[in-house]
Amino acid sequence: MAKKKKGKLGKGLLIGTIIGAGAGVAAGILTAPKSGKATRKDIKKGAIKAEKKLKSEAKKVEAKAKTTARKVKSDVKKGIKKFKK
Repeated sequence: MAKKKKGKLGKGLLIGTIIGAGAGVAAGILTAPKSGKATRKDIKKGAIKAEKKLKSEAKKVEAKAKTTARKVKSDVKKGIKKFKK
């Protein structure tokens, strides 16, 4: 049970860090003394970087979900076999 709580804490911390970093970058960009064109360029670069990071994290989550699903399926099949005996 402790492992599950620790995992949730880690995920929450990661999400909070990402959100905080994004908010910090946005605040920095919006308050920087740059022209509108330069600011839009910075925002676009940040959005592209965030998109890449999110896609990378999504792939990791997808892989973990597939692995977990296979394990659950295997465990259920084993349980059914034991039940039938």
